[in-house]
Amino acid sequence: MVSKSTLYRLIGYNVFHARNIDLPRKVRYSRRRKAKVFKVDKACRTGRTFQDFNLFYKEHPDLPVTQMDSVEGQKGGKVLLTLHFVKAELMVAFLRDSNDSQSVIDCFDRLYLELGPDVFMSLIPLILTDNGSKFSNPGAIESDRQGNPRTRIFYCDPSSPGQKDSAEKNHEFIPYVLPKGTSFDALEQADISLLMDHINSYSRESLGNKCPYEMFEFLYGSRTLQALGVHRIPANEVNLTPSLLLNK
Repeated sequence: MVSKSTLYRLIGYNVFHARNIDLPRKVRYSRRRKAKVFKVDKACRTGRTFQDFNLFYKEHPDLPVTQMDSVEGQKGGKVLLTLHFVKAELMVAFLRDSNDSQSVIDCFDRLYLELGPDVFMSLIPLILTDNGSKFSNPGAIESDRQGNPRTRIFYCDPSSPGQKDSAEKNHEFIPYVLPKGTSFDALEQADISLLMDHINSYSRESLGNKCPYEMFEFLYGSRTLQALGVHRIPANEVNLTPSLLLNK
């Protein structure tokens, strides 16, 4: 005596003359996809917890904080890596083909080269992010390929998005143009950069009715904005509706 699932499995292995095509229910249902399992190295949090962040920031209160996160379109498709510069409320986003740690590392390596070590380390000395598997290789983010330190990374407590509420609040602008569940697969980096330009050119009450672009330019200069590929959109041309990327 064997179970029904064992019989299905033996038929699938061609042990009997019967084949899967002879089994109406077997043919009707496609094989379930197994969810991808992303391994998270829990040791990466050692010395990088939110409590560690608070202690470090207490000792270095003048360091600017960058909040890092990811934004998903449709499951399994392209995703965004977002970096939110808290003081200026300016955010940049990078389109990635998959939501894995290597794509995050690649973004940082590219940004490090484009900005140069001095500008990078003065702009992004301190990073706060969540516990996702895509951020579970902090050593490769904190140091360049030669092993030179370039930043510090810390993790929020599990299920505590409020600990990086500035980035979470800024993410609310993205669904205005790309509604939740929209696939990012047809998009290019130029589309994402355009979207962020419009978001960064939108005036905020919290900035004294200035836009993040203006605040960032005041704090870090126009050359850094240029290196980040950020451009200002005239106030009367800011478009935060799906029509901005309608053809995509």
